[in-house]
Amino acid sequence: MDIFAIVLSLVLLMYFAYRGVSVLILAPVLAILAVVLSGVGSQSMGMYTQIFMEGMGSFAVKYFPLFLLGAIFGKLMQDSGYAYAIAKTLVTRLGDKHAMLSVVLACAILTYGGVSAFVVTFAIYPIAAALFRHVNIPKRLIPGAICIGALTLTMTALPGTPSIHNAIPMPYFETDAFAAPGLGIIAAIIMLGGGMLWMSRQLRIARVNNEGYGNHTLNEQDSPSNNDIPNFWLALLPIVIVISGNYVFSKIIIPLWSNSYLADEKFGGVELSSVIGIWSIILSLVLACIFVMAFNFRKMDSVKESLNKGAMGSLLPIFNTASEVGYGSVIATLAGFAIIKQYLMGFAPGNPLISEAIMINVLAGITGSASGGLGIALEIMGASYMQLAEQYNIDPELMHRIASLAAGGLDSLPHNGAIITMLAICGLTHRESYRDIFVTAVLVPLIALITVITLGTMFGSF
Repeated sequence: MDIFAIVLSLVLLMYFAYRGVSVLILAPVLAILAVVLSGVGSQSMGMYTQIFMEGMGSFAVKYFPLFLLGAIFGKLMQDSGYAYAIAKTLVTRLGDKHAMLSVVLACAILTYGGVSAFVVTFAIYPIAAALFRHVNIPKRLIPGAICIGALTLTMTALPGTPSIHNAIPMPYFETDAFAAPGLGIIAAIIMLGGGMLWMSRQLRIARVNNEGYGNHTLNEQDSPSNNDIPNFWLALLPIVIVISGNYVFSKIIIPLWSNSYLADEKFGGVELSSVIGIWSIILSLVLACIFVMAFNFRKMDSVKESLNKGAMGSLLPIFNTASEVGYGSVIATLAGFAIIKQYLMGFAPGNPLISEAIMINVLAGITGSASGGLGIALEIMGASYMQLAEQYNIDPELMHRIASLAAGGLDSLPHNGAIITMLAICGLTHRESYRDIFVTAVLVPLIALITVITLGTMFGSF
């Protein structure tokens, strides 16, 4: 009955999330449902205030600065016109012949620099729509191209990416954003190459069938005049600051600081290795935000408004994810989960990489959230996987990279919030575009994950 309660709760979470019910409501209600069905309903209030809220709060406290600064930086890049300038310049310089690739690269550069996928979609879509209409490429292919650049290689694979999916594993495995860089680059190549091969094939089929852009008017927008577009190289500098700053802070500057005070109980008695990755991303995003504000203080309508909107825009994502982590914290206390945990930990004995990948992927698929699934899995299993890494002499960097990659597979099922929002922005439906999304954001990343697990098992982390 305990296992049934957990499975039913998870199924309902997936179903109602797909139907558009807020996870802020779903997570506590379905966590308590699992508690009641497990026969410990008398503990419901304690489970909610002492377990659910503790798990939710600990995640929010740990990662809120990254969500906040990431949202503010994305809003500043959008309002300054920098995001649009980068996208527009790449599309123009690569030309009509490489229309698909130009959209992919524009998304990749922006997300690798710390701009959220939502902001990137808003910035890229009008450019992609105008370009695809000009060269008569089916509009239904736009989401697939955006997915390659925004939801795959820069989200989970490329070393140094400031995405939350690359940041969540850091405290658990005492790593930084550059964990297992060689394997991350290999995964990124597979994601980019595999995604582009699929999209190029789809374009060839459309050409053979004489399928053009189509009769679309919904959400079509006019592009700003060239006089309003900032200089490309100036727009690119904040991206460079985030990426290079992340590396310099984590590898050079912060290790030189006097950090012995962290051992004090009031600072949690932690090692520098458990916080250096988060510190590096925070500092690099702060510098990038200051740069954008300094160079656009008079040009933007209101820097204060951009800051406020960015700050407010960070609240829903952080609390959605934190609620899912709180849900996982409750599920982890139930007797049925001990059986599930034992089964998963025993899956592929001797290779915890496989167990880790399966658990995170499944939870990301059920919740429809890469960060949510990753947060739940590591909150309840992170310490166990770290112990297994030590037991089997596995580099924690490899565990980090597998965890991050595993978050970016089944998360992009049809009920994923980012997918639903992207289709709404593009004025398209699941029926029109989801097949390409599935291949580029689910199937190809799973192939990359399997490849990295195989290489990591054979050669270790590199």
